[in-house]
Amino acid sequence: MSSLNDKLAAALSSREKRRIRRRLPVSASPVLPSADFTSNDYLSLATSSTLRAAFQSALSTAPQILGSGGSRLLVPTPAHVALENRLEKFFGAEKALLFNSGFDANVAFFSAIPQPDDIILYDEHIHASVHDGMGASRVDSSSRIKFPHNSVAALKRSLRKLLHERDDLRDGRASAFVAVESLYSMDGTFAPLHEIVRCVEELLPRRNGYVIVDEAHATGIYGLQGRGMVAALGLEGRVLARLHTFGKALAGSGAAILTTELIRDYLLNYGRSLIYTTTLTYANIIAVECAFDMLENGSAEVLALHLLNLSKYFLELLRPHLQSAPPELLCLPDHLRAEDKEGPNNTASDPPFPPPTPIIPLLTPHPHALAAHLASLPQPLFTKAITWPTVPVGTSRVRVCLHAGHTRDDVRKLVDGIVDWVEVWLAREREVTKQWLNVAEGEGVGVWMESKL
Repeated sequence: MSSLNDKLAAALSSREKRRIRRRLPVSASPVLPSADFTSNDYLSLATSSTLRAAFQSALSTAPQILGSGGSRLLVPTPAHVALENRLEKFFGAEKALLFNSGFDANVAFFSAIPQPDDIILYDEHIHASVHDGMGASRVDSSSRIKFPHNSVAALKRSLRKLLHERDDLRDGRASAFVAVESLYSMDGTFAPLHEIVRCVEELLPRRNGYVIVDEAHATGIYGLQGRGMVAALGLEGRVLARLHTFGKALAGSGAAILTTELIRDYLLNYGRSLIYTTTLTYANIIAVECAFDMLENGSAEVLALHLLNLSKYFLELLRPHLQSAPPELLCLPDHLRAEDKEGPNNTASDPPFPPPTPIIPLLTPHPHALAAHLASLPQPLFTKAITWPTVPVGTSRVRVCLHAGHTRDDVRKLVDGIVDWVEVWLAREREVTKQWLNVAEGEGVGVWMESKL
């Protein structure tokens, strides 16, 4: 092999040995919706007969359905403009700008908008696309500052330190951008958006602090008609930009940034992942329009309510079983171990915060074994083993994603499968221990130890 091939093969071999090599999932037959606990199809719209029929009907009457003609800057695309106008009204935003994906949108924003002397503070669990955008930006690496997950105290400390050191930040000549996700895709945690926005406003009174919220995993589920957590908390006018994607709960593809007219215009001129790519096809736009019809007519809200009730039910079933399981074998993350309680700032009229989440990580050092066990059941259940580098070292997990199409019976089967794996694993460990003890008793401890040296 050539030197290049040797290096590529060695890197893949290293990942193989550490059991972190990525591969495309394979299934001999289509995965039944009732067995799918891994996709991001939170509202089960990808298998919705209602959405399918609406989409097919819209395709049959649309003047254009194939292709898009090229970049948004190359040809006029009236359907795209109409969707952007609709999004502005629906989300109460000044301007909306479509992108081919949430990844492209984050790369465009964070590579173009922060200026050379600006600062970006980002949650340590922020999406990879934000990292790629920051890496392509003109912001110096020393001015791209990570803070611990959801720690407003740490964010305050970083901002205060920067204000002490930077005259340009104090007097408003430089800007600070704070990047967070409303709902984090691997942990199922919610950003304390009220506290983050308040922190930025109080420490940067010259209004040179800007919060950017990625709503990819909250779109369609939270807030009035699925408008997301920013809208649910009434923060629309206090964040600079929101990212909403269409490829998860809405069963489409693409994304939109909601922001100001000035930033939209700037991205049209400097956002490379927007400028130099063919835009979404007309069929994509039609599919998104049909999904938003379901948000606006209330049918998606019914699905979202069922989904969140399923999440609570799943945890109610699972928690008692995990109390008898060794936490070093399997446990829930801290924020899901106890029953939901209202936050300290909630009043009786407020919705509970944090709300239930359809993303439930099962922390285990043996994620592949658990996922394989669930897939090997007589009625297979499909989950996803997640390891480093997707999540931090020492936080491997099976990521469970619940869907509105699941029933309580589906959830019970999943819990039974998880409990069965724990029991099988512990029984095997007891048997191995018993075998070693039998050998030690039969041969004598000294002889046995010597044989192992």
